[in-house]
Amino acid sequence: MSQHYHYPQRQEFAKRLVAKPVPASLKTLSLVAALVGVAVFAFGLFTNPDRAWQALHFNWLYFASVSTAGVAFAAIQRIVTARWSRPVIRFAEGFVAFVPVAFVILLAILLFSGDHIFTWAGREAVPTVEKATYLNPTFFLIRGIFFFGLMTVLQLLFVWHSVKMDVAVMPEYGAKWAAGLRAKMRAAWTGDERRELHSQHSLQGKLAVAVCIAFPIGWCFMAWDYSMSISLHFQQTMYAWIFFMGAWVNMIMLTALLSMWWRKHLDAPDLVTMDHFWDLGKLGFAFTAFIGYISFSQYLVIWYGNLPEETHFYRLRLSGVWKTMTTLIPIFGFVLPFFGLISKAAKLYLPTFVLFAVCSMIGIYLHRYIEIYPSIYGEATSLPFGLLEIGQTVGFIGLWAFSYFAFMDAFPVMRVFMMTTPFKDEVQVPVNPKTMEPLPAHE
Repeated sequence: MSQHYHYPQRQEFAKRLVAKPVPASLKTLSLVAALVGVAVFAFGLFTNPDRAWQALHFNWLYFASVSTAGVAFAAIQRIVTARWSRPVIRFAEGFVAFVPVAFVILLAILLFSGDHIFTWAGREAVPTVEKATYLNPTFFLIRGIFFFGLMTVLQLLFVWHSVKMDVAVMPEYGAKWAAGLRAKMRAAWTGDERRELHSQHSLQGKLAVAVCIAFPIGWCFMAWDYSMSISLHFQQTMYAWIFFMGAWVNMIMLTALLSMWWRKHLDAPDLVTMDHFWDLGKLGFAFTAFIGYISFSQYLVIWYGNLPEETHFYRLRLSGVWKTMTTLIPIFGFVLPFFGLISKAAKLYLPTFVLFAVCSMIGIYLHRYIEIYPSIYGEATSLPFGLLEIGQTVGFIGLWAFSYFAFMDAFPVMRVFMMTTPFKDEVQVPVNPKTMEPLPAHE
């Protein structure tokens, strides 16, 4: 073990983290909610299989995209060697716990949903040869497994090497299910703290770049495949950007909410400070402005272009039973969080931050719904939003929370190593981990 194992600050961290596991009641509540979702889905398979699969699908799109965005955010912090985020970045890295779960759910959707979701799988003829080739069932299946599978592997590897450094220098503690994983992390630790710092930091840099490339490219294809393609006669170049940037905004909002909870739970106002909420609030505000900009840009071009293959998408959603929900999306997803978080005071007064963060999350959630359902139901006579949709949303919230808290209970909830090692500032000037000499670009 490292010669700096008894670094005083680490002992303080150990006391805080070991004494503050996630409350058992919270994990139990999460598990119950997850089981409710499973029961509602099973009920739907027998009573209305179309709605059951559709509810599963749009909820999957929301939770899977937000989860992968969390790890991509952590990867960006590594690429820029950010120091401000060290106390809170593990709260975002914990999103990775749901990613393999989401991969399993995606396999179920791809293998068993059939034409319950994707109209081109049997209900509606594909209009062009090119689209028919692109939506070939085998190619469609392989594409989904490749992109989300690659994203899953890269993100798990990235978080593994981040967590590894903290596990190696902390006393053994955590959920029993991960004891073997923690033992493997320690077994791979050489004990030379400075060399390990630079070795892991260098490897994480490479993985971070891969994660940040896979996230937007993967979600471009998956947004086209699992959202836009349901409307066979619609295509728009900004669609994928709006999709994954919506997930990005909600990831920042959720990270802020979780940071508030962890700050209170760990009684750590000296570690998770108000400056962190100001920074997260600024990021949330900035990306809310960005998604508002690209969404309006798409709408404006479609409006003045007046091309039938594009205008029908918005015309349908701004009429009939879809109009109210479509109108709520810019209100919750842009107007309230944008004007609500525009001031510094709103970011630093936590109740207002919570309010507008929740508004943003509701807005993007409704956006995911309205992307999918009108393309399937067309000019419906009643809004298909009820028990199956709400019940499965409750289930996804429970499953996501249970996965997240299981991960956070198993590993250190903060980047202890990077916050306490005497060499922590050396990563600002990268070195060759073999020779420990500065790399040429930084000499």
